[in-house]
Amino acid sequence: MPHKIRKPAQSDLPALAQLWYDGWQVAHAAHVPASLTAIRTFESFALRLSAHFDDIRVVGELGVPLGFCLTKGAEIYQIFVSPAAQGSGVAAALISDGLDRIRANGHKAAKLDVNTKNARAIAFYQKMGWHKKGVETIMLDTLTDPYPLPCLVMTKKL
Repeated sequence: MPHKIRKPAQSDLPALAQLWYDGWQVAHAAHVPASLTAIRTFESFALRLSAHFDDIRVVGELGVPLGFCLTKGAEIYQIFVSPAAQGSGVAAALISDGLDRIRANGHKAAKLDVNTKNARAIAFYQKMGWHKKGVETIMLDTLTDPYPLPCLVMTKKL
């Protein structure tokens, strides 16, 4: 069944921040330095979502998102799906929409960064046609200074 992808409403932001915060805790907290986990607060996710509001797309009813994708330039910058929607095609639909938006902005290739220990995500991205470029130190966005973290960079031609 196709998933309806929509722009978020301002009223979605608290639920989206909770989805991102919870998903980040599951996928990343155990695999990154404690100093990064300490600054990945609910408030930090909420503020970062607000700053990129126009670049977010959502699946799910108003105030009850099943997942979201945030693009930044030629990058699938963030994608998180609720545990209840995992395996339902929501992530694939959101990535497809994100790639369409990246392509529409004139880019010929897309990239994303993934935690090197997130085998499930890496396998999913490979299944979706992404290729491993290699591990690079990425300067992660924070509310203060960028935070350096080795990540696997993956690319996909559009």
